[in-house]
Amino acid sequence: MDERLPDGPLPPAYPIAGARPPQPDGDRVPGPARPTRAPLTRRQYAYGIAIAVVVLVLFVVGVLR
Repeated sequence: MDERLPDGPLPPAYPIAGARPPQPDGDRVPGPARPTRAPLTRRQYAYGIAIAVVVLVLFVVGVLR
């Protein structure tokens, strides 16, 4: 690897034959699309409601105690 002076410019970049194309600049890198989430089932809704009721009951008991 060629070193450069700390205050000098960066060396120029050259494409490499047979290598993959360079990634675009920025925070995002293109990738495959995410699959859509399946809708919630009745059982999942029931579990969510049951947990919410238990948490609410515990909260009320803790406040009244």
